[in-house]
Amino acid sequence: MNTVLRETITSKKYAAMTVNKYDCFTIRKAIKDDAEAILNITRESFIKYVKDSGLTVAIEALTESLDDIVNDIDKKDVYILLVNKKPVGSIRVEILQDGSAYISRFGVLPEYQNLGIGKSLLEHVENALKTRGVKKIVLHTASKNKDLICFYYSRGFYVDSTTKERGYIRALMVKELE
Repeated sequence: MNTVLRETITSKKYAAMTVNKYDCFTIRKAIKDDAEAILNITRESFIKYVKDSGLTVAIEALTESLDDIVNDIDKKDVYILLVNKKPVGSIRVEILQDGSAYISRFGVLPEYQNLGIGKSLLEHVENALKTRGVKKIVLHTASKNKDLICFYYSRGFYVDSTTKERGYIRALMVKELE
């Protein structure tokens, strides 16, 4: 159980939420049986990402299959966050040849966003990477998604560059680990 997250969750006033001070969360490595839950988290969170980013192009996250997710679970570090045993967030991490870590498919179910869940999941991954000697984390996000850009800035990331190779402006966000 994480007191910081409970305090964060209880400080928010969301009438429709079932998350309260008695809820607890778990972050663990995903297993193949989690693939369907991860597919749901990815679809729901990336539908919101597309809308909030004003995108008009198709993105890969919305076309992946269960087999794609199982393949990532086999080849990458995939983490899942559960609130009262309900899967609500996931993140995938790949260690690159240069020793940096690339984060992809980082998502939290929309009804659980802005409660500190994404922050907790990212902090968990950062701590795991530090213990493995990783010095830098990189990821891409839509540069026009102000909320996500602010979230990553508040977590110590900066914009290293931008690209339009996927049909929209994506920022390469970088965080140097200490």
